[in-house]
Amino acid sequence: MQPSTSSRIQSIDILRGIVMIIMALDHTRDFFNTISYDPLDLTKTNTALFFTRWITHFCAPIFVFLAGTSAYLFLQKGKTKKQAAQFLFTRGIWLIFIEIFVIGFAWSFDITFSFIGLQVIWAIGCSMIFLALLIFLPPIYIGLIGLIMIISHNAFDNIHAESFGNLKFVWAVLHEQQFFEYANEKYIGTLYPLIPWLGVMAVGFWFGTLYKLTVDARKKIMYVLGITCLLFFVLIRYNNVYGDLNIWIKQDSDIKTFLSFINCTKYPPSLLFLLMTLGIAFIALALLENVQNKATQIIKVYGKVPFFYYILHLFLIHASSLIGLYIMQTIFKKETFTWGTNLSTVYIAWIFIVAALYYPCYWFMQLKQRRKDWWLSYL
Repeated sequence: MQPSTSSRIQSIDILRGIVMIIMALDHTRDFFNTISYDPLDLTKTNTALFFTRWITHFCAPIFVFLAGTSAYLFLQKGKTKKQAAQFLFTRGIWLIFIEIFVIGFAWSFDITFSFIGLQVIWAIGCSMIFLALLIFLPPIYIGLIGLIMIISHNAFDNIHAESFGNLKFVWAVLHEQQFFEYANEKYIGTLYPLIPWLGVMAVGFWFGTLYKLTVDARKKIMYVLGITCLLFFVLIRYNNVYGDLNIWIKQDSDIKTFLSFINCTKYPPSLLFLLMTLGIAFIALALLENVQNKATQIIKVYGKVPFFYYILHLFLIHASSLIGLYIMQTIFKKETFTWGTNLSTVYIAWIFIVAALYYPCYWFMQLKQRRKDWWLSYL
């Protein structure tokens, strides 16, 4: 039986919902956990803190990849390539605007915008614009362009923005995390350099062609893709030959050695980082085919309105952390109170925040199902 690509693919919504929920854990940690060091720094961290940060590494690559897959499925809904290109281009511009003026404010509550962070929504917006330019090509060519970016970009890791003189910002936007002063005491950070994110979305678009196959056929391909990616990850990573400047080193314990092995570079995502995260994503998509239960029904709500959820969750996390601090300082007279390093606070806050967002997301999901206003497709 040939599946219909005009209807939503439930496994995509479930996986996207899972990563949206996990993503909130990392952002909750940002506001509720006040450690001054990198949670992935093996000289300072502990196993629980490491995994609290590491598990969220799966969110951005899966989210960007599935955005590409969704773009392909959008094209299958009777849209012409010209219509798809127009939508991708305009939505990309919209996402860049939202990143700078809405999401940036949600992170800082700073109306002066003294710091502009070009983060994941910026990367998705730029990737959509890039995909709009490629969409007139056959999907296999789009995918191959993406693969070339993903596989080859680490060859340029030792080229740095400073060597480009006045064009250093261009290189930083493309391939290096950097910070620049764009006005007097106002800064901009290329937190998510575009390469290889552009390639990740392009490969995700190509991946969407699998959903024209039967369930059994695509599941087999997904398992093969996932296992192959993970085998390449282990082989290349073990030899420390290519794919990540952050090489693994034998530590003073087996668990720390394992943590070093899986601690790959995210900014920009290395070849090994993407093999690890997307490899597991392919297997997860296969496992989630035809899975229907109460848990997945709840998770799908978040996965069907990811952008709406993303904006709400940042405002809610930031506001709730400030409210909590105010209560502790005024009611309990903790004048120097900070949330500290206790992970239990992070996990409790995370659970409450995700639960609080369920009904707003459910309402918006229902709204999008009832109405087909053009502007709803941009949220």
